[in-house]
Amino acid sequence: LMSLGRERGIPVAYDIGSGALRDLAAFGLASEPLVMHSVAAGADLTTFSGDKLLGGPQAGIILGKEKLVGRLKKHPLTRALRVGKLTLAALEATLRLYWDDEGVTQRLPVLRMIALPLVEVALRAELLARQIQAVVGPRFTLAVQDDVSTVGGGSLPGEVLPTKVVSVSANGLSPDDLATRLRTNHPPIFGRIADDKLLLDPRTIAESQSEAIVAAFQRMAPQSP
Repeated sequence: LMSLGRERGIPVAYDIGSGALRDLAAFGLASEPLVMHSVAAGADLTTFSGDKLLGGPQAGIILGKEKLVGRLKKHPLTRALRVGKLTLAALEATLRLYWDDEGVTQRLPVLRMIALPLVEVALRAELLARQIQAVVGPRFTLAVQDDVSTVGGGSLPGEVLPTKVVSVSANGLSPDDLATRLRTNHPPIFGRIADDKLLLDPRTIAESQSEAIVAAFQRMAPQSP
């Protein structure tokens, strides 16, 4: 398409979607089109997300030939769709992390979660289950079980990673009740429901967040029958 576009004098725009700057095949995921590959292939414009696999704030990015980008900047919709200074600052901070090719995987949350080894996820799941069980008592039943982490429908549709989850059930409380109480906690905690149980995936929980989750269950325990 790039060659055909040049031959016919027609600009070629390539919407690569997620905006990956790192090859995720090393983590067992399908290869996603990389921003730099689109540019190297000669796309006149490349569009992608600032969030998703890039890992920054929600934004849409248009990268390309100066002349074409300049024309887009003059379009009336640009004023309506432009992002604010806070979004730009967050996006810049995210992109600066990629300067450290070795350290970005550990410093950027989305890459850190994707790269987390299953054995580490299992250890975190076991620890979290024990910590919650210690504060809620026999009313709650907790277990660690096999599951999968979904990378995201808008990021890598259908792509999953093996994981370990903490399943939670409680006498007198439905999974929906548990989920609602966690969502209305401060800070809000989001799990998912499967097989009539609430599931928490430690892959998406920073170690510094475990204390808040345990505290939320501790407050919830007296409310159950």
